Amino acid sequence: MRSPGKPRLALTLALLAVAWTAWQAPRPGAPAFALPAPLPASPLPEPRQAAHFASRLLPLAAASAHAASLAQLQDGTLLIAWFAGRSEGAEDVAIYLSRLEKEGWSLPRTLASRPETARQLRRHLRKLGNPVLHVDTRGRLHLFFVSVSLGGWAGASINHKFSDDGGLHWSPAVKLTTTPFFNLGTLVRNPPLDLQDGGLGLPAYHEFIAKQGEWLRLDAQGRIVDKVRMPHPRDTLQPTLAALDEQRALALLRDAGPGPGHVQAVSSQDAGLSWKRAATLPIPHANASMALLRLSDGKLLLAGNPGSGRTSLLLYLSRDQGQNWQALGAVETGREADGKEAEFSYPSLLQASNGDIHLAYTWRRRSIRHVTFNPAWLAARAQGDITQPAIPAAEDGP
Repeated sequence: MRSPGKPRLALTLALLAVAWTAWQAPRPGAPAFALPAPLPASPLPEPRQAAHFASRLLPLAAASAHAASLAQLQDGTLLIAWFAGRSEGAEDVAIYLSRLEKEGWSLPRTLASRPETARQLRRHLRKLGNPVLHVDTRGRLHLFFVSVSLGGWAGASINHKFSDDGGLHWSPAVKLTTTPFFNLGTLVRNPPLDLQDGGLGLPAYHEFIAKQGEWLRLDAQGRIVDKVRMPHPRDTLQPTLAALDEQRALALLRDAGPGPGHVQAVSSQDAGLSWKRAATLPIPHANASMALLRLSDGKLLLAGNPGSGRTSLLLYLSRDQGQNWQALGAVETGREADGKEAEFSYPSLLQASNGDIHLAYTWRRRSIRHVTFNPAWLAARAQGDITQPAIPAAEDGP
């Protein structure tokens, strides 16, 4: 007698195969990175420029703040998004946005709340997190963020919304389908790279069962047309990317494996169609997010935490496309009033149209700090002319 379970199994496998085939939409043509236009040259040679460094804390949105993301509109306006609430994962956590005005950073405006996003997605949500801002080559402002319906962050999915008027009005949130099976376990943390066809290459990571970096290719309409895993023998998370030219890219990954962590790396020679493991950087690093930025002069700037934890935020500079790195010391380090380790983490980097470099990061889990410095300050730091932490440890916050 034929077992009734076999036809059911065959039917289930056939349906899964159909679902996978349907999800794997035809790939468009070969991608290429859209590199930013060169910045105008300074009227003074770099050694004669005055080194500039400044910092300020953003207005408070809630008791706890985390995971900043920077973007600049085409009119030059600087934006920062982050999530805030009673604590990470709390039901009141929302995504907030602030813009830099003449008087300073504006009061935080809610970009996405849990109830509003649940209504737009038509599903129950437990929590939100990890906003990512990006302005594409057309001037459209994108917001990617994660939401969780059940369980912890391993059960997260990616959501996307956009604005065509600089963040004044936004489209409803749409959940990206990154896998045909339950669509769980995929998160974002760092900004995408622009592609010449108008699409985006979005670095993502999978945190359900296995931990690994991923590359999501979106077309100009925001639809996922390709997904490629970033192979690595260790557990890795939160890739941060820099395009080296139209075809080559470097991705640095958070080391989530056992034992002491280092900065892990993968690279692509075909604009994200495939990724291969690259040499581990000789930089001890905590199990925490990093930010990588290709500067206008081709150097690479890295912000992250040392191997000892999140109590210091450090900068590193590479002049040879990531082969060698120079430690530039701490931007900020310190402890809380009770002697416990403070947290300065989850950095975001951006070079503005005037050449200034902007850094935003979690400040003691209570606020977001914004730092700005020019290439002259960075050069002085690299030459050893500035060695002390850029922000005094005794500086008080809100």
